[in-house]
Amino acid sequence: MDQGSLFEEENKPVECLGMTFESDNERREYFRNELRKKLPDLKDIEGFPIGEDEDIIELSDPPYYTACPNPWTIIKKSSLPRDYKRHPYVSDVSIGKNDPIYTAHSYHTKVPYKAIMKYILHYTDPGDIVLDAFSGTGMTGVASSMCGNKELVEELGIERGEVGIRNSILSDLSPVASFISYCYNSPVNVNKLKFYMEKIINESREKYDWLYQTGEKIKYEINYVIWSDVFLCPECNAELIFYESAVKGKKVEQNFICHRCNANLTKQKMNRAYESSLDMVTGEKVRLAKQVPVAINYIDGNQKILKDIEDNDIRLIQRIEEIPFESWIPIEKIPEGVNTKQPFSSHGFSYVHQFYTKRNLLILSDLSERINNLDEDIKKHAYLCLQSIIYSLTSKLVRYNLGNRGNGILNGTMYVPSLVAETNVYKVLSGKVKDIIKALMVSDRNTMVGISSATYSNLEENSIDYIFTDPPFGANINYSELNFIWEAWLGIKTNNKDEAIVNTIQNKELLDYKWLMEESFKNYYKILKQNHWITVEFSNSKASIWNAIQDAMQKAGFIIANVSALDKQQGSFKAVTTTTAVKQDLVISAYKPLETTVLKMKQANGDEISAWLFLDQHLLKLPGFDGNHGEANIISERTPRILFDRMVAYHVQSGMPVPISSAEFQEKVAQKYVMRDGMVFLESQVAEYDKKRILAKEFSQQSLFVSDESSAIEWLRQQLMKKPQSRQDIHPQFMKEIQYIAKHEELPELDNLLAENFLLYDSEDNVPDQIAAYLRKNYHDMRGLVNQDDKMKSKAKNRWYVPDPNKQADLEKLREKSLLREFNHYVEEVNGTKKKLKLFRSEAIRAGFKKAWSEKDYQKIVDVAEYLPEKIIQEDDKLLMFHTHALMRLDI
Repeated sequence: MDQGSLFEEENKPVECLGMTFESDNERREYFRNELRKKLPDLKDIEGFPIGEDEDIIELSDPPYYTACPNPWTIIKKSSLPRDYKRHPYVSDVSIGKNDPIYTAHSYHTKVPYKAIMKYILHYTDPGDIVLDAFSGTGMTGVASSMCGNKELVEELGIERGEVGIRNSILSDLSPVASFISYCYNSPVNVNKLKFYMEKIINESREKYDWLYQTGEKIKYEINYVIWSDVFLCPECNAELIFYESAVKGKKVEQNFICHRCNANLTKQKMNRAYESSLDMVTGEKVRLAKQVPVAINYIDGNQKILKDIEDNDIRLIQRIEEIPFESWIPIEKIPEGVNTKQPFSSHGFSYVHQFYTKRNLLILSDLSERINNLDEDIKKHAYLCLQSIIYSLTSKLVRYNLGNRGNGILNGTMYVPSLVAETNVYKVLSGKVKDIIKALMVSDRNTMVGISSATYSNLEENSIDYIFTDPPFGANINYSELNFIWEAWLGIKTNNKDEAIVNTIQNKELLDYKWLMEESFKNYYKILKQNHWITVEFSNSKASIWNAIQDAMQKAGFIIANVSALDKQQGSFKAVTTTTAVKQDLVISAYKPLETTVLKMKQANGDEISAWLFLDQHLLKLPGFDGNHGEANIISERTPRILFDRMVAYHVQSGMPVPISSAEFQEKVAQKYVMRDGMVFLESQVAEYDKKRILAKEFSQQSLFVSDESSAIEWLRQQLMKKPQSRQDIHPQFMKEIQYIAKHEELPELDNLLAENFLLYDSEDNVPDQIAAYLRKNYHDMRGLVNQDDKMKSKAKNRWYVPDPNKQADLEKLREKSLLREFNHYVEEVNGTKKKLKLFRSEAIRAGFKKAWSEKDYQKIVDVAEYLPEKIIQEDDKLLMFHTHALMRLDI
């Protein structure tokens, strides 16, 4: 009897979507037939992949997974009312990448599922539905399932979060990402999977094991073969094998000598050697970069040994070249792209099969065919094991790292190195089978997976409880290009028409990316329940992309309530080598407002009450206290300046008039609400804050990067909140902080910043409470308390401090006048010279745009924007908002 029969389960009735089937195979066959009927209509949906109908049906496991838009994402609505109250999750999250599910497959990007669990536990209850329409490899689904793991939930230590599985709906534009997502989020008999994977590896070895042998009398197993590019000396045209010329020990020398003419050379000075041949697969004549085998790493007992290539190894490779293919291999031409042009320009690769040595291609095709003959219940998970090595472990993209560390590829690229490590397919696959099995943790079917654009959804309005999403970020990663090799082996490829990206080959610029993101977030907004939350994970070093994401969210109607950090604890290749790269991902928390509140604001039609309606709702969504270990943190979203900016942004993005000026807002917010430590609270919230604040001894110092006038003011506010200080106290550190001010930014002198935004105590009477409290705490006369009041007054003189809200409003009026006066100078300057402004105060431009907007002078905004560097408009969220909407109002 075949040992595999030990793992075959009896046919048991299966419940699915209200129907009962005698077995899972019957369920699968029924829904595949249904999918076949639905395909003609599904082809009209955005993001439908490129592939044959039968390949799409064969890859699918409906209704749980379809390799196309999933028509079975059905939600049963609860008739019970629900009291849903959540504040944004404000704790910074730090989760490592060493978990088995993170390392099992080398897909370009993943958010650790344990990090996502923290957000899901905070924002949802068991049984809730979580959506991710940029789901990648499905970590949101894994996190939703693992919320049912009591031990893991307790380990994460979430303050609020009930143990219990959440349901999830996942979709992505990429077929390979959706395939991986399905495998991670569907149950499988891992013992059966392990048995059959070992079985097919052994059977394939019996046929092809001799391909990985080296040695004359004693045969040893090859770990990997090093292949080297061949270059031409520019002086004498001699062929130089890069490995022999440049590699010395465990280092590649930048400078080396030509063995024939002794010319001093570098890799950049030389041209590659090419050779023409007939491609065995396509029958075409090809001209490829010359690559030769130079060394072999093999196993002798427990020892790994590196030796130079020998004649018998060359003869083996020549023999392998004559073997015909018996199994299917992908014959797909690499599309033109930003990443895909590199292997073509450097090595002449234009087909998928050219990314492999003949040896590895033979074995991969053999293994692929054997997997295709496995039982349906393990076939896809078995193919996941093979997919995990096809790109990053067995192709010519794998570079030899000179033994310094493991061989591997450069993430986010299609770079063919000059030293390739041709790895032993059987060895790496055996290792990956173990890794994949450790990563397959989901035991219940609570996830629906499909392929479609995030701009599309068949879900009903107000039907989703929570959204966690990690969208693509501009030109960071060209997913459809980098996924092409994986997808060629799948037989289904990405339709990149709706790919949200900045890509010159696709003729997509920043505006195209922004439009696609706006459409995606409009879709998210429509299907999310009122008063519920969306979390957006962001990783990009460009401010213009950051602003595009925020702008798209706000245009859709979302209100941003918090931005915090997600530290993945490791940097990608680009993040490590680029000084401007974001080392920590940012996480945006936003919510969908109540429709009744939105309606009331629109009915106010510019009346002041609209501002307070917004604030009444927004303050309810903000955390009541932030701090621990005896420290309190300023909740920046509760400060009047940030609240005013959020209110203005919502009104502008929603097409409503801005109902109140900054100075009026500063004055009235202190009258209508309760103020604590410079923050705004509702009456119902302040008791909680007071109770926790009394236990905190001091405020912690927030990290702040000073890059413009606004952040410089905030930095000064932090210093003066901590303690009142004189100009002399502040000046030295201030000069250090402003050294990274943007080149275009005209920053006022420190004296002007202090005078416009803070108050100076310059007499010995009426010491402000804030200074008096500081002095009582910090000033002590060792000789007694004689004349302490006089000494306090002397200490207080000439110190700057943060004004109380009423006085802050007066300062705001003065500051606003000053900024508008400056803006008018710019208007006169551009009207007179017709030249671009090279140096200006961004705060003045913002104030001018806001004033022009309130006066409906949209043309002034457009005219001034024309004389600002376009990069500045794109990288400043407020300028971008006013300019975009002014263009819309003028229908430009």
